[in-house]
Amino acid sequence: MRIARFRHDGQDRTGVIQDGQVRPFADDLETIAVIEMGVGAASGLSLGTAVPLKDVRLLAPLHPSSIRDFVAFEEHVDGVRRSIDGSGGVPEAWYDAPTFYFTNPHAILGPDDDVPFPASSVNRDFELEVAAIAGPGETIFGYTVFNDWSARDLQKREMQVNLGPAKGKDFASTLGPWIVTADELEPFKDEDGFFDLWCAAGVNGTEIGRDLLSNMGWTFETMLAYAARDSLVRPGDVLGSGTVGNGGCLAELWGRNGRQDPPPLRDGDVVTLTVQGIGTLTNRITSGQASRELPAVRRRDQEKARIERQS
Repeated sequence: MRIARFRHDGQDRTGVIQDGQVRPFADDLETIAVIEMGVGAASGLSLGTAVPLKDVRLLAPLHPSSIRDFVAFEEHVDGVRRSIDGSGGVPEAWYDAPTFYFTNPHAILGPDDDVPFPASSVNRDFELEVAAIAGPGETIFGYTVFNDWSARDLQKREMQVNLGPAKGKDFASTLGPWIVTADELEPFKDEDGFFDLWCAAGVNGTEIGRDLLSNMGWTFETMLAYAARDSLVRPGDVLGSGTVGNGGCLAELWGRNGRQDPPPLRDGDVVTLTVQGIGTLTNRITSGQASRELPAVRRRDQEKARIERQS
């Protein structure tokens, strides 16, 4: 089952993609309500009148309350580290557990939306990922394509503080074109639970990278279990796979090539991500509004401050 959010005749609805048409849920259910039911119950829901898919505007399939983005591909870790801090290699700690960071759930874009990068950023990048959508009872409801857009110049500077990424990431993430329920992708799993699915990324019609999703270090089920450890995962929460290797982003290639080849994204560039069995996600690059300058940091004489505290 493929579940999509779409706009038709000025109304936003959630429905099921079938044979080139979309049929809305009869009770105007939102995506999160469908996810909370689980795949089995959702498959039995009543559907309304079909509308040709070509006549609707697809939207982001959901607006999650949280997004955990993992880093599950060794090749990506090595390449991006070379690009960001020049170190290269994979830290031994990477092998301990599927590490993730939280990104902004309020900056979600959908298929064919323009992506407003920070105006000051010149090292603009995409990231090809697959996102698992958490279902009830720590299950996985389904999967969608995920683009974790990255302003690498901002990211490189801010991560010197040993926090982040922060402003290098939180301006936009794209999900879509729809959610494919977990049962549909079961035939693609290998004996270890990894998906044998090809993932490809292109810019302006030229393929940049291609990798198998099965090159992940952990399964989505393991990542979900780790996310829930000593914490809470709710239905509808997003868990990103992390960027695939072999050109799943530009920074990996910059690190390996020792130069910015292919070049950073520019206004007007069109990025297309395709994941076998799920779908294709396309967006165009733009620049957001210029930001106001922040007040300068207040630098303090630490020795003087220590003496003042003691007096």
